Amino acid sequence: MPNYTREDFLKLDENDPLAAFRDEFELPEDLIYLDGNSLGAMPKSAKARALDVVEREWGQDLITSWNKNGWFHLTEKLGNKIASLIGAAPGEVLACDATGLNLYKLLSMALDLKEDRKVIVMEGSNFPTDNYMTQGLIKQRGQGHEIRFAEIDQIMDAITEDVAVVSLTQVHYKTGHLLDMKAITEKAHAVGALVIWDLCHSAGALPIDLNKCDVDFAVGCGYKYLNGGPGAPAFIFVAKRHQGTAAQPLTGWWSHAAPFAFERDYRPADTIWQSLTGTQPILSLSVLECGLDVMMRADMADLRQKSITLCDYFIELVESECGKYGFELATPRNGEVRGSQVSFRHDYGYAIMQALIADKVIGDFRAPNIVRFGFTPLYVRYVDVWDAVARLKKIMKYDLWKNAKYNQLTAVT
Repeated sequence: MPNYTREDFLKLDENDPLAAFRDEFELPEDLIYLDGNSLGAMPKSAKARALDVVEREWGQDLITSWNKNGWFHLTEKLGNKIASLIGAAPGEVLACDATGLNLYKLLSMALDLKEDRKVIVMEGSNFPTDNYMTQGLIKQRGQGHEIRFAEIDQIMDAITEDVAVVSLTQVHYKTGHLLDMKAITEKAHAVGALVIWDLCHSAGALPIDLNKCDVDFAVGCGYKYLNGGPGAPAFIFVAKRHQGTAAQPLTGWWSHAAPFAFERDYRPADTIWQSLTGTQPILSLSVLECGLDVMMRADMADLRQKSITLCDYFIELVESECGKYGFELATPRNGEVRGSQVSFRHDYGYAIMQALIADKVIGDFRAPNIVRFGFTPLYVRYVDVWDAVARLKKIMKYDLWKNAKYNQLTAVT
């Protein structure tokens, strides 16, 4: 049993260089929120920003806000802010649309650039959206493309000279394992393939340097570690060397070279703007900016170190205090190859998580047997780790999870 006390964790919070950021989020004092890898907490500034956009920009300035309040260029403005968090250059990122739509665009572009190749490498256990969108795209194209599914230890061997695109998620949504972006990208380029990285579970959680890794394309979402709100716009990255080389298929008017020329025929922009579709959701983009502005003030090295430490303590305490109750670690023990989450396998994981949520420890469950805990260093405290495990131990010790109400499946798990 670790020789820790609750006071030890309170002391860690006192010395935490990121501690002040918690006050910038709306979080009930008695709630332990360990689900920022699914939906980030709300920045306090978001409420005032949303109200201002609704009451003044929309309510008073109306359509003049496209110019007066910068609505038209908001997707680019936020894209440049995201670029600074993921190692991209200005003009390489846009905040727009949804992750699945952006992946569809990039896959189509990449396949057009590699017309003589038919294989797409993906991780079979990947988040389903990535797989589903890819399956739908190749069916629609009807050109004989195929997906070569490979798990973590098979990926490098799967990247051969017949591969057109390697499309992978940097941090696995269930296990939290972290793929080696640089090594995989280098291998893909060595055989003449292009690479698309999904950053949904890594952007805002750990240091990313897309250009240093020579990445071709990337997507990510705005509602997890970027704290942009439920259903917040996603983002898309296209390296400048690929801009203007292939047209994405969803050729809406915002991706036209001159949208307000209202030409009859499509003429694509030759910049990152060609990645857009139609009019973007201004209310959602405006709120997303609040999360980005908080994130940009944090030191990424401090954030990553705290993330690793929080997860390490959580693993150690769960295994020592609750190990006899059937929990099996699904997440890499080594923090250097782990995202900012911890997952355990348990045969009764769903009911256990529902009991935890009732006791104000919010994580989530992923079928068939994963209990998942996300650690957002901007607002998760060290003492939250101690208290969360104490509540989990109580639930297991007294079989509280066996209550019938915790075993009724809900629509969202």
